[in-house]
Amino acid sequence: MNSFFKSRAFAVLLTLFIILAGVPTILTAMGQGSYVRDTAMTALSPLMRGASAIGGAFRGFVDYFTEFDRLKDENKVLSDRVRELEKELYDAKLLESENEWMRMYLGAKRANTEYSFCDANLIGREAGKYASSFTLDRGSASGIKVGMPVVTNYGVVGKVSEVGLTFCRVSTIINYDSSVGAYIERSGEVGIVSGYFDRRREGLCTLEYLPFDADVEVGDRVFSSGLGSVYPRGLFVGEVCEVTGDANHHTKIAIIKPAADLENITKVMILTSYEVD
Repeated sequence: MNSFFKSRAFAVLLTLFIILAGVPTILTAMGQGSYVRDTAMTALSPLMRGASAIGGAFRGFVDYFTEFDRLKDENKVLSDRVRELEKELYDAKLLESENEWMRMYLGAKRANTEYSFCDANLIGREAGKYASSFTLDRGSASGIKVGMPVVTNYGVVGKVSEVGLTFCRVSTIINYDSSVGAYIERSGEVGIVSGYFDRRREGLCTLEYLPFDADVEVGDRVFSSGLGSVYPRGLFVGEVCEVTGDANHHTKIAIIKPAADLENITKVMILTSYEVD
């Protein structure tokens, strides 16, 4: 709008409007009986009516753009306020998430006083929906060693497979090289939880080496047994979501959905000190 008011077209319209608007005053000053005044008024009446219309339109035009600028300024203020509120909401959610994590972390420490934990954040993830390995922001400088279990408040995540000074790599329980001695809470059946290539893409692992007549059902909870692995006894591994068999080896296989959310996990705890049965 500012560019129009500075344009030549605006200057011409404004000059024309001023001239025509002043005609009645000039003619009136010529006296009541002036033939020239009457003739001029007759001749200029259409132009004066046009000038009046132009003046009205011009005032409306100015009012419109004045209102437009006001609304634009108000819209900018509102947009800035919306961004401020969105940031406040994001900060509140972030704080809530941090508080929830701290509650879980402290809860895990209180529930397992014989364990020592080191909290860690994910800083790198393997491509794919369900990562079979990822990188944490803790390393040997924090006392981290290869083989240490990695958990969340919900259950087992995996174990440390590589350590640098300020980082470490974690192999999750859905990885093909995973091995967790485990038992079924309800029946006491014992087996080994390991990753399986075809199931890894679904974020699942398997409980294998069960007898063919093993008592295992969908919904059974599976915990670490502390036998034959680096994991202490009693860590929640996951739930049975499918049961199948291996006719060739006369064994039963339980498909396990991990308790830890491997798809969305961002923070974990590394068990740095614990007792293995």
